[in-house]
Amino acid sequence: MAAQTVASASTDSAFGPASALSCRECGERFPLEPLFACEACFGPLEVAYDLPSGDPETLRKRIESGPNNIWRYAPLLPVPADVASKPNLNPGFTKLVKADNLARELGVTGGLHIKDDSGNPTHSFKDRVVAIALEAARTFGLTTLSCSSTGNLAGAVGAAAARAGFRSCVFIPHDLEEGKVVMAAVYGGELVGIEGTYDDVNRFCSELIGDPIGEGWGFVNVNLRPYYGEGSKTLAYEICEQLGWRLPDNIVIPIASGSQLTKIDKGLRELIELGLVEEKPYRVYGAQAEGCSPVSTAFKAGHDVVRPQKPNTIAKSLAIGNPADGPYVLDIARRTGGAVEDVTDEQVVDAIKLLARTEGIFAETAGGVTVGVLRKLIETGQLDPAGETVVLNTGDGLKTLDAVAPTSRPTAAIRPSLDAFRAAGLAG
Repeated sequence: MAAQTVASASTDSAFGPASALSCRECGERFPLEPLFACEACFGPLEVAYDLPSGDPETLRKRIESGPNNIWRYAPLLPVPADVASKPNLNPGFTKLVKADNLARELGVTGGLHIKDDSGNPTHSFKDRVVAIALEAARTFGLTTLSCSSTGNLAGAVGAAAARAGFRSCVFIPHDLEEGKVVMAAVYGGELVGIEGTYDDVNRFCSELIGDPIGEGWGFVNVNLRPYYGEGSKTLAYEICEQLGWRLPDNIVIPIASGSQLTKIDKGLRELIELGLVEEKPYRVYGAQAEGCSPVSTAFKAGHDVVRPQKPNTIAKSLAIGNPADGPYVLDIARRTGGAVEDVTDEQVVDAIKLLARTEGIFAETAGGVTVGVLRKLIETGQLDPAGETVVLNTGDGLKTLDAVAPTSRPTAAIRPSLDAFRAAGLAG
């Protein structure tokens, strides 16, 4: 569909400031519909906006007077103005923790913060992206909410669908961590395990969406993907607002599909465009586990193409061997002067325990990946520790207990007596 046939979203309040879907490759524009691929070049689509104009201070005050969740940023999202009044899980505005103890341990002198998204309703950042996709599904009159998932998204879709009165049917690899399986199933929707990797699950969902069986289904990370991805921008908005409306110098982000990293960068650029933050250089760093590191491998080799890998890592939430946004991640890391790095499973576990020991934050394996990569970036001189740095923890460690259970056991088992306590050397 040609660009001139696309009506402005200014007349359609269901999508707020969104004006069209735009191809990230060729720039072709399409109506705001459940589309995800360009009809001209098959490139991925994303939401384009007519962003608010006017005094930045007025917009800041409008945001700050909003609810303590992602809907405070409704003027910058593809959602209706009354979105906060609809049945939704209302995620977001999670803690930005000043991590002084961890900073001392790692030698960070410019200030270190953990954006801890484990505080969301289903204890991962996926609640953000699902909240936006749900509003699109509502607008399009879809009846079933679905997804392919490495775990966290399955739970977020199940919970959001239950709250909003949708049917849910989600698909996962058959060998996910037990905690994530239980959390996805408990909301009462249909949970289907697929024999194979996440990439096999994703291919199956792409087939299902083209079949009559999939009519009326909203796959949050397929036909609703352009809207879904916009939820990750709210991490950028919150980080900058919580820093006092300023950009960090460095930000370390985990990579699964790569969508979160690309949308955080999009959010930072929008804040600059709107005048909500002062423009300055910032560096974006991507973090992967060595056992599934296609983007890191491409970055280190100087390649622009990401070659798929077969995942083999305890960081299952990041185990996407063929990440859709991989090439865009490479572009952003290079444009901003950042990097993409990886760590071993052993380093992931060490980093989970380091963060827990220093800051009292129990991260899932993806958080272990980001903290582990931060340590490696500093040790290898790829990240300046004198810069203000933000590291993302995207989920709760209770979901990935198996990763740390073998090395996180009782210090001692003793008889209930003071003599036994002293004999165990625990009296201090």
